Amino acid sequence: MSVTADARELHSQITRLRHELHQEPEIGLALPRTQEKVLKALDGLPYEITLGGSTTSVTAVLRGGAPHTSADKPVVLLRADMDGLPVQERTGVGFSSRVDGAMHACGHDLHTSMLAGAATLLAERRGQLAGDVVLMFQPGEEGYDGAGHMIREGVLDAAGRRADAAYGMHVFSSLEPYGQFATKPGVMLSASDGLFITVLGAGGHGSAPHAAKDPVTAAAEIVTALQVMITRQFNMFDPVVLTVGVLHAGTARNVIPESARIEATVRTFSHASRERMMSAVPMLVKGIAHAHGLEVEVEYRGEYPLSITDENETLTAEKTIQNLFGESRLTRWATPLSGSEDFSRVMAEVPGTFIGLSAVAPDADHTETAFNHSPYATFDDGVLADGAALYAELAIARIAALASAGTPTPAAS
Repeated sequence: MSVTADARELHSQITRLRHELHQEPEIGLALPRTQEKVLKALDGLPYEITLGGSTTSVTAVLRGGAPHTSADKPVVLLRADMDGLPVQERTGVGFSSRVDGAMHACGHDLHTSMLAGAATLLAERRGQLAGDVVLMFQPGEEGYDGAGHMIREGVLDAAGRRADAAYGMHVFSSLEPYGQFATKPGVMLSASDGLFITVLGAGGHGSAPHAAKDPVTAAAEIVTALQVMITRQFNMFDPVVLTVGVLHAGTARNVIPESARIEATVRTFSHASRERMMSAVPMLVKGIAHAHGLEVEVEYRGEYPLSITDENETLTAEKTIQNLFGESRLTRWATPLSGSEDFSRVMAEVPGTFIGLSAVAPDADHTETAFNHSPYATFDDGVLADGAALYAELAIARIAALASAGTPTPAAS
């Protein structure tokens, strides 16, 4: 049977795991119950399993059984993230989260269950593989740099040598029609950084601001000035997105507070703009604060780098999608998304690509459905078998190509 046919045979099993994960989401780097479910799904399969030391990650290595003629046995890495979000679910689906204040609002439960399904598909084809497969089950993608933790613990070299190619997948609850795969060579997702500002003033009575040092007015000026700076100092064709998500000061309307707090997320699409923001923002913020006679603390925290896909690996993924599902199932995005991913760290070390998959309900209007991270975001189970099949076939096809070439593609520096 074909990979897609075998994946459909596993659909109920993959769906069951997805629902179990969805009902019990965990946040951050410590996902013990999620790790337990993944290990149960891998139980009995011929994988060499390593558990994370600083996280509850799972690395599983499948040793291919077919002869190979290359100097080094090819290695392909497949990644799925496993963590949820601090979101109260409001979808009303029958398998909704049972954990108050936590939800798989970004579809990581689908990623994990699809890769677990691919683990079975690949194990069944072990004798055909002239190379090794590394499965990277990663916690802490949502702001905890789980990929960085796993890289430092050796996931890229888990098979005994550096992986030759790496593939990740991400489902969406919007953007594209049901079942559509999406790719983009080059910059696919923005870099993501955090901006943390504390304006330090001197509290006083609201009726006498001249006798105090008001941090609120300075903070308000900073918020608007940041947006103006972006439009005046940065090229509109190399955009910067800055969103203030936290603006907090004071406890009563007639009291001038001691301080004001601003927290923002910054998204950039080039190394040049990212580096410039890191220097321009603190300069602007300090200038405004000092003009008001106030002190300020500024932290510009580098988080996730640009997600830059390898052109050749993207072409490989596109060809694989077309071979499995037909040309109509593939969309190539013209512009990147302003979301960010720590799979970017993997692609900075290994030639790889990232693939989008729409899990919008088949009868839904994808232009109006709730987007990822929403408490109303829903992801249809119907894509699970296709996702598992694609994960597996990417490894099978790439290993075959590397083995037939005789020498693996050198890893990116």
